[in-house]
Amino acid sequence: MYSGYLALVLNAHLPFVRQPEYPRFLEERWLFEALSETYLPLLRVFRRLEADNVPWKLTMSLSPTLCAMLSDQLLAERYRSYLELQVELAAKECARVGDDPVFGPLAQLYEGLYRANWADFEDLYGRDVLSAFDYHYKRGRLELITSAATHAFLPLYRDCPEAISAQIETAIVAHRRAFGKHPAGFWLPQLGWYPGIDATLRAYNIQYSVVTTRGALLGEPTPRMGSFAPVATPAGLVAFIRDAAATESVCSELTGYPADPVYRDFYRDIGFDLPLDYIAPYIEEGGVRIFTGFKYWAVTGRTDQKRPYDAEAAGLRADEHAALFLKERHAAACRASAALDRPALMVCPYDAELFGHWWFEGPLWLESLFRRAAAEPGLKLATLGEYHRLYPESQVSEPEFSSWSDGGYAEVWLDGANDWIYRHVFKAIERMTELAERFPNETGLRERILNQAAREVLLMMSSDWPLLMRAGKSGAFARGRIEDAVSNFDRIYEMLSSNTVGTEWITRLEKRDNVFPDINYRVFRKKR
Repeated sequence: MYSGYLALVLNAHLPFVRQPEYPRFLEERWLFEALSETYLPLLRVFRRLEADNVPWKLTMSLSPTLCAMLSDQLLAERYRSYLELQVELAAKECARVGDDPVFGPLAQLYEGLYRANWADFEDLYGRDVLSAFDYHYKRGRLELITSAATHAFLPLYRDCPEAISAQIETAIVAHRRAFGKHPAGFWLPQLGWYPGIDATLRAYNIQYSVVTTRGALLGEPTPRMGSFAPVATPAGLVAFIRDAAATESVCSELTGYPADPVYRDFYRDIGFDLPLDYIAPYIEEGGVRIFTGFKYWAVTGRTDQKRPYDAEAAGLRADEHAALFLKERHAAACRASAALDRPALMVCPYDAELFGHWWFEGPLWLESLFRRAAAEPGLKLATLGEYHRLYPESQVSEPEFSSWSDGGYAEVWLDGANDWIYRHVFKAIERMTELAERFPNETGLRERILNQAAREVLLMMSSDWPLLMRAGKSGAFARGRIEDAVSNFDRIYEMLSSNTVGTEWITRLEKRDNVFPDINYRVFRKKR
């Protein structure tokens, strides 16, 4: 008998950063870095586990904007060019430090990484990374779910039901296009929950989602099994509850595993260390220094005097941390069992980009965890959907408004640095609803125009833009994306109001903002 179930959940998301009008664009590197350091390494982990018949289980949300970029041919070609430069830089680094007994093996490690990424992306997957995830989805090891269309922080739009429905319905259509199935689960962006969202999700036949520990435990009534079992909301949605201790072990900046002194330091990069004339071809034009991905130093501690990175020692530490994680989860499940009528469930949701990008050893930790869980009795791995099928009955409770941000509410997406955007977004939502009501049965060019208007509204609702503005990182880019979407929408609205059509301009806009090819502007109509 297992003492409990362990459900790992990864949220893979990036904002829509495709910029075809520029030959190179800095923010597109977010996608290329995530592919190189997270998505392709994770897929290699899955392949190794499958080859060794290890029965791993994982729930993963692939956001609609990420899926759109992973299936875009222009970005695929640009990623190929990015890999060419990375392989070239790796060869230069091997020549520069190849004879050094410490740094030579590290340069070879990166050369192997980028050559493996090239082989996987070009030869194994034929540039179709989504099909690789779909393969494991169809095999039953990986359960893929969706998220809001542009990762909007939904609680801020609770008074705009048409916008909430548009985010959900567009996401479901995108998921079906990518994977051929209706998603059973829905990742709430930033785990942003508010009472009433469950009814909308259930109306679209979504079975389950994930909520924060605090939001669930402040629910009405209080869950009698704490976070060790999901609850059923009044509308019948299953709300899985994040395990706080598991979150702390992995995500804490001070005490989490990635802060271990042995692991690779993310912030020390040759893009900032090496002479400009050497590194210039691999950073931004004009000599703007950026991360290259080549990092030779360990976390060491809170000091500028870093130790060289030891990949072998870091791999061993990742295995130790996987063993510790399972041991602590098993102990927690045993302690909880006396108060439960079923085996304890521990839900462990994380941002996917933590594994490999921010925490270089994250994929190794994940692989070790899967292998150890398969070999050792105690905890059984499960996807969220699998657990729901095993234990379909849950206590009825309605979680409280919450998110997983600092403070637990909405201040990250609504403060003095970004609150100005919402008067524009709410006005655009109001006008989009008006257009959908005024033109319910359009076809041809007018339908294309209305569909583009809907895209622009969804893009301006993204939670990434206010987050970036508040953090001060790529704030000018985020502000530009909001202003661009608002300007585009306003121009479309004026065109439709005056019964004029700028065909060439709309065509250019469709080619640039080509996300959601199956969008139907009628999703913004009022529900009757």
